[in-house]
Amino acid sequence: MSRRTAMFLTAFGVWSWIIWITFAKNLWDSDRAWAADGSPTAYFIVHAVLTVVSFVLGTVIGVIGWRALRARRPQSA
Repeated sequence: MSRRTAMFLTAFGVWSWIIWITFAKNLWDSDRAWAADGSPTAYFIVHAVLTVVSFVLGTVIGVIGWRALRARRPQSA
């Protein structure tokens, strides 16, 4: 894998965490996320699943990029 691709994947992983943390906070505070009785709505559940999947994929992609970057470093003696 090229250094450029590895850097892109690592940056994507970091970016994904930044974006989805913000989204999760906004989801939690959303009026549409909670029913009048305090239970989560279908809107909340669907978006919570989307958020978790995105965290997992962002982490996996970022780790692949990070490992590729580390593998490209010259080996120490």
